[in-house]
Amino acid sequence: MLWTRWLVLLLCWGATSGEPQAHERDAAPSEVQSDSRRQPSLPRAEPLDFGFVPAAVYDTHAYYEPGAISILFHMVHAFLYVVQPNTFPEDLIVKVIQQNMGGIKLEEWRKPENVVLLLQWIYYEAGFLICATIGILFVVLTPIIGMCFCVCRCCENCGGEMHQRQRKNADCQRGFYTASLIVTTVFITVGVLIAYAANHNMSNQIKSTRRFINTNIRDLKTFANNTPAQIEYLTTQYTSAKNKVLSDLDNIGPLLGGRIHSQLEKEVVPSLDTALRMAGAMRETKEALENISSSLEVLQEGTGKLQASLSTERASLSNTLSDPACTNGAVSHTCNTIRSTLSKLGISADFSRLPDVSHALANVNTVLRTDLSNIVQKGYSSFNDTPKLVKEQTRNIVSAVKGILDKIGTEIISFSKMIPVESSLANFTVFINTGQKKIESYYPQIDQMDFYRWIGCVAMLCMVVLVLAFNILGLLCGTCGYDKQATPTTRGCLSNTGGNLLMAGVGFSFIFVWVLMGVVSTLFVVGGNVEKLMCEPLANRQLFKIIDTPFLVHPAKKNFLPALLFQNSNIDLTLGSMYRECHDNNGLYHALQLETMFNINSFLNRTVYNKDLAKLFESVQVDLQGITLLEPAGRDNLINFANSGIGQIDYDAYLDEVNKGVTLVDLLSFSADLEVQADQLPRGALENALKGHASSIRQIHRELVVAMEQTMSTLSQSIKLLQRMSSDLPVKVTNILSAIDAAEYLIIHNASHVVKQETKGYSQALVGYFKQYTKWVKNSLSEEVAQCKPISNIVDSMEIVACSFIIDSVNTFWFGLGGCCILLIPSIIFSVKLAKYYRRMDTEDVFEDMGNTGYHGEQVCNGNLTVDSSPCYDTLTRFPRASAPPSYHDW
Repeated sequence: MLWTRWLVLLLCWGATSGEPQAHERDAAPSEVQSDSRRQPSLPRAEPLDFGFVPAAVYDTHAYYEPGAISILFHMVHAFLYVVQPNTFPEDLIVKVIQQNMGGIKLEEWRKPENVVLLLQWIYYEAGFLICATIGILFVVLTPIIGMCFCVCRCCENCGGEMHQRQRKNADCQRGFYTASLIVTTVFITVGVLIAYAANHNMSNQIKSTRRFINTNIRDLKTFANNTPAQIEYLTTQYTSAKNKVLSDLDNIGPLLGGRIHSQLEKEVVPSLDTALRMAGAMRETKEALENISSSLEVLQEGTGKLQASLSTERASLSNTLSDPACTNGAVSHTCNTIRSTLSKLGISADFSRLPDVSHALANVNTVLRTDLSNIVQKGYSSFNDTPKLVKEQTRNIVSAVKGILDKIGTEIISFSKMIPVESSLANFTVFINTGQKKIESYYPQIDQMDFYRWIGCVAMLCMVVLVLAFNILGLLCGTCGYDKQATPTTRGCLSNTGGNLLMAGVGFSFIFVWVLMGVVSTLFVVGGNVEKLMCEPLANRQLFKIIDTPFLVHPAKKNFLPALLFQNSNIDLTLGSMYRECHDNNGLYHALQLETMFNINSFLNRTVYNKDLAKLFESVQVDLQGITLLEPAGRDNLINFANSGIGQIDYDAYLDEVNKGVTLVDLLSFSADLEVQADQLPRGALENALKGHASSIRQIHRELVVAMEQTMSTLSQSIKLLQRMSSDLPVKVTNILSAIDAAEYLIIHNASHVVKQETKGYSQALVGYFKQYTKWVKNSLSEEVAQCKPISNIVDSMEIVACSFIIDSVNTFWFGLGGCCILLIPSIIFSVKLAKYYRRMDTEDVFEDMGNTGYHGEQVCNGNLTVDSSPCYDTLTRFPRASAPPSYHDW
C-alpha cells in the first residue's frame, strides 16, 4: 500500500483551502470597502486562461438494461415485495452488529435487549419464514404422502381398484379433468420456460462479465496513466501566472505610475490648464492692445481729414445758397431749410482726447518675452513623467520580485518531483496487470463451474419436463384413443396407454417434486434475502449508511474508511460521500478529502503567499518631490502680467467715443435729403449745384466715413475684449498660483498616501494572479484531476454482476421452478382422476333384464367369481361387447 500513499500525497499538493487564505479572502473585501469610501476601487487582476486539464476518457458504462427478461425480474421483485413488504431494517442491522461485535455467544441471547432484537428480526423475516416453513413441510410431507398413496393404491384403494362406476356425468367430469390438466400443464410449461430463460440469461451474463472486468481494469490504467500528466499540467500552469506577473512588473511604470498619475491629475491638470489658458490670454491681450493703438492712430488721422472735408463742403454749400436765385419767394423757403441743416455737417467723435495704451502694451510685450506656455508645458511634461519616475525608483524591487518568483517556481517543481510518481504509478500498473492476469486465470474455472451449474439447472428442469412429457403424451393418447361407445373394460390400447402415461407422470412427480422444492426453498431463502438485504439497499445506497455508521466496524474507530486509508478515523469521510463524489466524476482529492490529511497551506504560504514577497510590495516607495509644475519665472510672469496696467485703461471713455458715431448726421441721408430738396427747385443752375454738393457728400462718406466706421468696430471689439480680460485680473492670477501651489503641495506632502494606496492595489492585482492560479488548481483537483469515476464504476459493476446478473437470475429461476413444483400437486390430482377415464378397467358396472318380474338385478363379476347380488352369468354370451370376461375354469 506504499504506492497508494505516495499517489495520494502527490494529488494533494495543489490544495488551496486553509485558514490563512480564508482569512485573506474575508479581510480583503472589508479593506476594499473601506478604501472605496476614499477613492475609486482598486484595480482587479485580469482573468487568466489556464486552459483545460487533460481529461481522461473512461470506457466503462455501468448501466444494464436486461431487455425482455426484465418483465420476469419485475414479477419476481413484486412477489418478494408481497413476501417482504417491510422497509429496510437499517437500525435493526446496526443494533445487531453492535450487540454482537465481540462474537455471537449463546448466553448473550438470553439478555432482554437481544431477545427484543431477535423478535424484531423474526418479525422482519416473517414472510420468508412462513414461506420457508411451507417449503419444508412440502419437502417432508410430499414423499410421505407419495409413499402412502402408492401403498394405498397397491391395496386397491385410493383409486387403485381397476373398476369404474358408470355415471351420467362421466363425460362432463372427464372433460373437466382434461381441461384442468391441460391448463395446469400449460402453466407448468410456462414455469419451465421462465426457469430456463433465467438459467440461460445467467450463463450469458456471466460471460459478459468479462467485458465489465476488462473495461474497469482499462479505466484504472487510464486513471494511473493520466494522473501524472494532469499533475504536471497543474505545475506547468504556474508559468502562466508567473509570466503575467512578470509582464505587469515590466510595465510597472504605466500600470502603477499611470494609476498614481490618474489619481493626482484630478488636482494637478486643472491648475496647469488655467495657467496655460492665462498664457493664451496674454497673447490675446497683446493683440487687443495693438489693435487699440493702431485703430486709435487711424481714427485720429481720419478725424482730421474728415473734419477738413466737411468744413470745405459746408462753406461751398453755404456760398451756393447765397446765390440771388435763392431770394425768389418760391425758392427761398427751400434754401432756408437747407441752410438750417448746414451745422450738422460735422464730426461727432473726438479720438484725440482718448488716452494712449502704449505703456500697457510695452508692459505686456515685456511680459511676453518669457514664454509662459513653454513653462507650463514643462510642468505637464514633469507630471506626465510619473510612470517613468516610478519605474526608475522601483527598478531594484522589481528585480528582487523576479528573483523570488523564479524561486517559487523552482520550489513548486521540486516539490512535485520529490514524490516518486513514476515508480508509484508503475507499481500500481503492475498491481493492476497482475490482478488482471490472476482474474483471467480463473475464467476457465468459472466457465466450468457455470457449465456444471447450467447442467444441474437443466437436469432439474428435465425432471419437470419428464412429468410434462408424460402428461402431454397421456393427454394425447387418452384423448385420441378414447371411444365413447367402449365400456371401461373394452377401452382400446391407445386410451389405456394414455392412462398409464398419466399415472407414470404422477409417479415421477412424487419422486422429483420434493427434491425440487427443497432446491427452490433454499434458493428462495438465500436469493430473496440477498435481494432484500443487499441488492435493494445497495441500489438506493441505504447500505452505505449502515457501513458509514460511526463506531460500527470497530468500537474505537469512528469512521472506518479514513481509519483504513489514513489511520485517522476522525476525518469526516464516509463510503457514501466518496461514492457520490466519484459517481459525479469528481477528483480523488475532493472525494477522499485529502485537504484534511495533507496540509498544503504551509507550502503555499512559503511560496505563492510568500512573506518576503509581501514585504517587497509594501516597501515600494515613490518620491514625487522632483516634479515641478511651474518654475519661478512662470510665477513672476503671471504677476507681471497682473501688474501690466491694462486694468488702469479708461475703457468707458473709449466706449463712449466709439458709440458716438463718426459724424453728427448720416451723410448718405443728408445727401439724399439734399437731392430731394433740389428737385423741388426750378430747373437751372441752383438745382444742379445742389445735386453736385450731394454727390460730394456721398464721396466723403465713401472715402472717409466707411473706413473710419470699420476701424471703430475693430476698436470696439478690442476694447470689450481687453476690458473683459482685465476684469479682476490680479484675483485670477492669484487663484492660478494658489491652485498650482495646492497641486505641488499635494504632490510633495500627500502623494505618499496615494502611492501607498495605488501600490496596495497593484500588489493585490499581482497577488490576484496567484489567487486565480491556486483557485484554478483547487477546482481542477476537485473536479478534473484524477477523476475517480472508475471507483464508482467498480461498485456499480459489482452491483450489476452480483444483483442484476446473478441474484435476479437465481430468483427468477426459483420463481419459475417453484411455480412448477406447486402446480405439480394439482397435476397429480387431475392426472389420477383423468387416468380412470383412459385406462382399461378389469370390471365394470352391468345391468340385466330379469324377465316379467320387473326386477333388474345388479351383478359384479371379477376373476375370483365374487357375486354381489345375483348369480353370475356368462358375459361373453349375454354381453358380447365385454372385452374381458371371466374364464370358464373359475366357475
